[in-house]
Amino acid sequence: MAANSRLTIAVHALAWLELARRRGRGVLTSDEVAASVNTNPVVIRRSLGRLADAGLLTVRRGTGAGWSLARGAEEITLLEVYDAVDPEPVFALHATEPNLECPVGFGIRPALGHVYGAVELGLRRELARTTVADVLAETLRVKQQ
Repeated sequence: MAANSRLTIAVHALAWLELARRRGRGVLTSDEVAASVNTNPVVIRRSLGRLADAGLLTVRRGTGAGWSLARGAEEITLLEVYDAVDPEPVFALHATEPNLECPVGFGIRPALGHVYGAVELGLRRELARTTVADVLAETLRVKQQ
C-alpha cells in the first residue's frame, strides 16, 4: 500500500507561499509552487483548490493571477490542512461486513474501531498544535545546519 502524500504536498505549498510572502511576493502561480514541490502543476492546482475551498488560500485571476495565504501561516494548523486535503480517516474497517458467525469476524470491527479511533485522535491532536509557520521555521533551520 502506497503512502499518501497529499498532506505533505499541501503543507509544502503553504510554507512556500508564506516564504514568498515574507520575501515580498504575496502571490505565486501554480507553476511556481509546482517547481518547488517538483511535481506537475495539475497536482498542485488540485491541492491548492482544496485549500482555497477550505478558506486557507485565496486565488486571484487575470493580471497578477496566483495563489496567496488567506491568513497568517501562524494561524493555519496542520489539522486544518489535513481536513482540507485528506478528509478520509487514516485507517478504514472492512468495506463489507465480515462473517459474523466467525468469532474474529464478529469482534474485529469493535476491537479495531477502538484502536483506530485512538490513533486518529492522537494524530489530530498533534496536527492541531503545529502550524504552517512552525513547519517553515523548522524547514529553514534544517537548511542552515
